[in-house]
Amino acid sequence: MKNIGLVVKKTEEARTAARNLSAWLTARGLSVFMDEPELTRNHAGCPDDERGRIPADVDLVVVFGGDGTLLYAARTTRHTGAPLLGVNLGGLGFLAEIGPNDLYPTLEKILAGEFRIENRMMLSVSVERRGQTVGTYTVLNDAVINKGALARILNLRVRIDGREATAYRGDGLIISTPTGSTAYNLAAGGPIVHPAQETILLTPICPFTLSNRPLILPVSMEIQIEVDPEATRTILTADGQTYCDLEPGDIIRIVRADTRVAIIKSPYKDYFEILRTKLGWS
Repeated sequence: MKNIGLVVKKTEEARTAARNLSAWLTARGLSVFMDEPELTRNHAGCPDDERGRIPADVDLVVVFGGDGTLLYAARTTRHTGAPLLGVNLGGLGFLAEIGPNDLYPTLEKILAGEFRIENRMMLSVSVERRGQTVGTYTVLNDAVINKGALARILNLRVRIDGREATAYRGDGLIISTPTGSTAYNLAAGGPIVHPAQETILLTPICPFTLSNRPLILPVSMEIQIEVDPEATRTILTADGQTYCDLEPGDIIRIVRADTRVAIIKSPYKDYFEILRTKLGWS
């Protein structure tokens, strides 16, 4: 490895940890590139995917922050193909698995070529309006369609591979990857799916009809969601960080993305230990 990218949450704790690591890496003859993202972006309209400040030729990206910072890094550095190492300075830490005390021992192993990678699927999400694509997103966790604060019950018509499937009535709909199954999907009553699986999850938010239940689909399927022509304020959120104000009749298309995210696994804990710790399982 020659070039290392650092994606750093804008907190003093994260900045201090990044400065210390930068000095440690530079002393070993490695080049370091840094990006401090704005995780909440208030764009007008429906923006396309953004790209961060990490160059394409990095060999590893170390992420200081929480799961939100790692989601940003997954989207903005996926063009590099470099694996991500998440250092948890945030809350839950389902994605950022490495604790600050384990960082340097883990990096010693990585620089020696001793590490495991887990490839995570992503979703490609596009918004079509009157026959034109007005926004595209690539997400690691989820895309969420929900109603504004004063909006009425939201009606969403769902087609799968071009065939009518169902209509969801309620506060909205979560379209999630297995990685995102422990995020908003879990809070809305959706299932936990191991991130090594490749499936797409549809989970309604506060459905008006009890028969509207979560649905797990093969990744080979294309999902098409049409916003009710009578809808008022409706929003599409990508990984909880970028959003698009939808209009009545907009169509959202979701398929598996061409790219994946490689996440370096912690040598000190496994997925089920993380679930037991974070969810309070006995």
